[in-house]
Amino acid sequence: MPIYEYECGLCHFHFERKQGFDEEPVAICPECQGKARRVLHSTPIIFKGSGFYITDNRKGSDDGEAGKKEPGKKRHKKE
Repeated sequence: MPIYEYECGLCHFHFERKQGFDEEPVAICPECQGKARRVLHSTPIIFKGSGFYITDNRKGSDDGEAGKKEPGKKRHKKE
């Protein structure tokens, strides 16, 4: 069963409840008997495998010359 987090609208008390998916949400704060609401959090996303990072191999442009370096030419620092 999932654990849900709630927050009271009056006293801002945070509490958790283990509830089934088909159960009604808790509507009353256990501290002050005020109205409670469920706190929603963003879901973490985990990227596994290749192709998600800039360091992974990527396709070049259509002409195939964009990513190639010319041999014999070196870059010099300007002072």
